[in-house]
Order: sequence, then C-alpha cells, then structure tokens
Amino acid sequence: MSTGTIEDDLRTEVSGMISLDVLPFIKTEKVSGTEVREQILMASRLPAIVAFTSVVAVETVFSMLNGRTTGWQIFCIGHATRRSVEQRFGRECISGTAENARELARLMISAKIDRVIFFCGDQRRNDLPDQLGQSHIDVEEIVVYRTVLTPQEVRKKYDGILFFSPSAVKSFFQKNQLKDQTVLFAIGTTTAMEIAKYSLNKVVVSEEPEKQVLLKQVRTYFESGNNAASQLTNESQRAQNSQDEQNEK
Repeated sequence: MSTGTIEDDLRTEVSGMISLDVLPFIKTEKVSGTEVREQILMASRLPAIVAFTSVVAVETVFSMLNGRTTGWQIFCIGHATRRSVEQRFGRECISGTAENARELARLMISAKIDRVIFFCGDQRRNDLPDQLGQSHIDVEEIVVYRTVLTPQEVRKKYDGILFFSPSAVKSFFQKNQLKDQTVLFAIGTTTAMEIAKYSLNKVVVSEEPEKQVLLKQVRTYFESGNNAASQLTNESQRAQNSQDEQNEK
C-alpha cells in the first residue's frame, strides 16, 4: 500500500507481481488570499535570492505568478524539486542545488548571501531557516501551501507500506497499528526517522529521494523473497546513513 499518490506511469515499476493500493494520508492546499499573492508578485520585481525545498512550493509559486517572469537566483534541493524549478523557471536560474535542506543551507552560507526568500509549506522543517539564521542570513519565509492530514483506518493487511513524507507517517499512525511482519518503505531519512517514533518494524529507505527509485526497491525487495539485506536495516541505522528529499509535507 502507498500512503501517497503514485502516477500511472510509475505503477509499471511494480506491476505484474505486486498489487499496489493507493490510499493518500495527506493533501496539500494552496494558501488563499491576496496577501501571499502580493508578497510573491512583489518578490518577482526584485533580483532576489529564493529557496525551494518542495515541488509543491515551486508549482504553487509559479501558478501565482500567472506568467510573470522573474530575475531570481534559485537555490533548491535536487531531484524532483530541481526538475520542477527547471521546467517552471529555467535551468539558468538555478544558482545551487543540494541533496537535502541541511546541505542546501551550507551551500548558501558558502555563497555568502545576505538575504533569502524561502517559499515553503506550513509543515516545513527547521533545518534550512535555522542554519541560515545562525549564520546571520536574513530569511523571509512565505508560506504558500498547507499540509492537511487525512487519517483513515486501514483494515486490510499489507506486506509493505510506502511513505513519502513525515506528515503521511503521522497521519497513518493516528488510526493504525501494524503487524510485526509488515515492511515499511521510506522515501528518505527524515521520513524514516518519523516512522521510528511510531514503529519498530523493518524499514527500507530509498537510495535516492525519488518515487521511481523507491518503487524499484520495493520490487527488488519482494522479488528477492524478502532478502534484501544490502538495503534493509533498522530505521535508526538507515537514518544515519542515507539522504532525504526534504518533503516538508
């Protein structure tokens, strides 16, 4: 079972031998009102340095710009978020990327910037703004979307459950407990660490914070007869050794 949406083209990664149910446990909502839109439009008139750590933030800001171009220098985390930035703002706008928010903060500090606009969700983690603040970098946070938990009881028993954000983990465990044999799959270390707060079950952490990569690991795990020792360990060990896409959700 996946606790987040899986696009149809990605389902082919597990089709054939694995039956995959999708039951989303969170949803995102764009912040409504004129205040946020005006903040974004005002920022678009400036040669600002901005930061993104989620695809949702990129897509929300782009939609609110309504076709207006910007002269932004953009720092973002890699993989899906970077691809979204490239598609919406152009590759030439990207000043730096990193694997996660902590590394992104270090990159921005080394770039000796003075001020940054951080477009984020209401459940964003503290890593980026805290590290930048400690280095006396002025961070203007603009919350452009909200994450809403949608907990529901799951009565069907599953061999594996996929999690793509810490918020989905919180939502799931509000109404569910697991049998010991259920294997949990996490998109990255932040999500794995959240799982560890609720469960001692085995966790497989994605080698990269990408849905496609995680789905391939799900297939490999079950094709190998649940013997994926090189990928599987307890959640605290994996959390120390892997990298996470900061999903703010």
